[in-house]
Amino acid sequence: MMKNFILGLTVLSTVLMTAQTQIIAHRGYWQTQPPTTENSVKALENAQQLKIYGAEFDVRMSKDGILVVNHDENHGKMEITGTDFRELKKLKLSNGENLPILKDYLKQGKKDPSVKLIIELKPISSQEKENELVEKTIKMVKDMKLESQSEFISFSLNICKEVKRIEPKFKVQYLNGELSPEQIKKEGLDGMDYHYSVFSKNPTWISEAKALGLITNSWTVNDITVYEQLKAQGIDFITTNIPDQLKDK
Repeated sequence: MMKNFILGLTVLSTVLMTAQTQIIAHRGYWQTQPPTTENSVKALENAQQLKIYGAEFDVRMSKDGILVVNHDENHGKMEITGTDFRELKKLKLSNGENLPILKDYLKQGKKDPSVKLIIELKPISSQEKENELVEKTIKMVKDMKLESQSEFISFSLNICKEVKRIEPKFKVQYLNGELSPEQIKKEGLDGMDYHYSVFSKNPTWISEAKALGLITNSWTVNDITVYEQLKAQGIDFITTNIPDQLKDK
């Protein structure tokens, strides 16, 4: 009887361990057939149809303070931070969509509350502008009642700490990769979302982070072998361009 009980616990713990790693679509799910455009509303819709944990997307601010969804500093030849939105919107995305403003992106996100919105706030050279970006984004998330569906990530430590200062309940993870789990904890953040090479060079960081109650995530994992290695270490999340291939692994 006791042997069966112990066996059952072992099986249960194994199931829990393998069930831990969840999938986040990097800039939405855009490597479809036919492919669409990363960070497009269609890419978010595609990610929602996969029924995965979440969809990551990038938020920047135009010169006149409009929040847009775009990864690169430039939209075409226009620098986003140095260009008013009325000029930016003249250039459509490669799939024919308009350059998404954050409000429209969040509206699509709200259609499926089961898929988390992983909001990456892009660094700006001015701390004042970074703080404005944070404040405006949080206000929009709250106005649309998306607090429980939204999580935040950034390469800027200032942005991460500012999100936590304004709204301590929001989950915030740091992207840059140089801070140890202990340092992340000291900064008051919720987790580390690092390139997979960082975890390869620091093989104890995932277990250390978990012991500290931190979230662990890795980007951008497009290799099934790398995914399986990280999953075996018990990583919580994987951010990937191939969410369709990894979600059932």
